[in-house]
Amino acid sequence: MENQIVFNIIVGVAGFLLVFIFNSITRKLQKIDDTLASIPKEYVQKDDYRADIADIKTILKQIFDKLDAKQDK
Repeated sequence: MENQIVFNIIVGVAGFLLVFIFNSITRKLQKIDDTLASIPKEYVQKDDYRADIADIKTILKQIFDKLDAKQDK
């Protein structure tokens, strides 16, 4: 009879610890999921960025050329 009580106590404590650890892990995973959800989903690809910068540089060069032509007059 005493062996059964000791066994039940050990199983109960082990079960409590397992549930506690499982709950802790799920809370940490939820925190990670929340953090990942706040990260932007879309990024600019390197090729698109380079093409846009090239377009901006072309437009700026045209503007500077027009300003230089106005300055010469």
